[in-house]
Amino acid sequence: MRCFSTLCLGLSAITLSQAAAFNKRAALDDCLQSSSAPSDVLGSDDWKLDVAPFNTRVNFTPVAIAVPTKIEHVQSAIACAVKLGIKVTPKCGGHSYASLGLGGEDGHLVLELDRMSNVSLNTETNVATIQAGARLGHVASELFNQGKRDFSHGTCPGVGVSGHALHGGYGMSSHTHGLATDWIKSATIVLANSSIITASASSNADLFWALRGAGSNFGVVVSYEFNTFAVPANVTWFAASLPWNKSNAVANLEALEEYVNTTMPAELNMRVFASGFLTQLEGQFFGDVAGLKSALAPLFNKTGGTIQQAQTVGWLEALAHYGNMKLDQTHPYSMQETFYSKSLELPSLHGATASAFVDYWFTTAKNITTSRMWYFQIDLHGGAHSAVTNGDFSLSSYAHRDKLYLIEFYDRVSRPPYPADGHTFLDGWVSAVTDTLKEDEWGMYINYADTSLDRETAQRVYWGKGLERLRGVKERFDPDEVFYYPQSVNPKTGAGTK
Repeated sequence: MRCFSTLCLGLSAITLSQAAAFNKRAALDDCLQSSSAPSDVLGSDDWKLDVAPFNTRVNFTPVAIAVPTKIEHVQSAIACAVKLGIKVTPKCGGHSYASLGLGGEDGHLVLELDRMSNVSLNTETNVATIQAGARLGHVASELFNQGKRDFSHGTCPGVGVSGHALHGGYGMSSHTHGLATDWIKSATIVLANSSIITASASSNADLFWALRGAGSNFGVVVSYEFNTFAVPANVTWFAASLPWNKSNAVANLEALEEYVNTTMPAELNMRVFASGFLTQLEGQFFGDVAGLKSALAPLFNKTGGTIQQAQTVGWLEALAHYGNMKLDQTHPYSMQETFYSKSLELPSLHGATASAFVDYWFTTAKNITTSRMWYFQIDLHGGAHSAVTNGDFSLSSYAHRDKLYLIEFYDRVSRPPYPADGHTFLDGWVSAVTDTLKEDEWGMYINYADTSLDRETAQRVYWGKGLERLRGVKERFDPDEVFYYPQSVNPKTGAGTK
């Protein structure tokens, strides 16, 4: 009888909870409709497209999806959510590894911004005005077509400019030209009270600093001004095989580190890529094949390596080479994988740290079943001639300019589901490395969002020494955490409202 009573109470609680959720959805739908803010109809084709996560391992259901096409729609949608006590999440490209663009949990109002994707270049000032829902491939195509300009950014055409640039934004021109966030000149933001402000170096400077590295925490950016550079007439993409094995990989990593710290020219952008089947150096050189060979010779003399492919092409062709899809991506867009990923930002990879990395690589990773398609890439993020390292640390909240390497670990399966215990593989790899370091010697990159991190840990590893200042900005602009997600910055006065 006791069990039966408990069951009845449980069913009643579930029914009440479902009813409350339904009522909240209905109230939000009514508010959005009365305010003329467009939204997806639950269960429609648009809803199914907009709610589909990039990472199918991480699914969340919003209470509603607003689809603004102008700034007034964003203001109205936020006002509706605040009135009803619903958290608000802007979704710009939908490529978050942890589905943070869907809220990182159920029950948010998602603002699907990819219908706001206009790109306009002022050919006199060379400043680009870019709406927040534009994708990187579309941005690059438009800036090139309008004036043969661009700014430094990543390689995936479908990634949204907002999530990318607001959290750093590393790519195949970053060693030469810095991070995407370094090129933001100003941003227009809708705050939790639906007011509109502009942040720049001369206006709301604290917010501007915070946006450039932790920009998903304070409001909804609806448009940007980006500075741009003139793209080179030609660049050379390349891939070089590396004859590395368990016995020589530590020495080769240490030789690579010396090269990055002393010799690697600013014009060279590259990473070590390895999977269960190959190890190679791949990248992009701002110059011709002869210049590339000359730049790599000091490294290959110590580590071995043979250029297997090298081709000098135009700017858009180089971007398309690494994009692996049509470059100019706009709505509708869909791409999905099933995976678990982690990252590390490291000041070095030598000695005991390199030994731990290499031992796990060749002893554990190489023995993972072929049904799992893992890889890592070590982006040569810093160094003597890196524009990332040589940028002004005080101008943005990106916390890792002092790090030499940005490492992504990625483990996917061809068909869902991902194994229930699959995360232990990459968790073990990262732990093997970080166990050799002090806590403040390493960090992680939020653009490779890690679903294993709790909020406190995520804030520490993503934003490091700038965290307390970020909490102060959060307290000023979003004290009630309207723009909350499970790894977001909490206000300075406490652990947050969640």
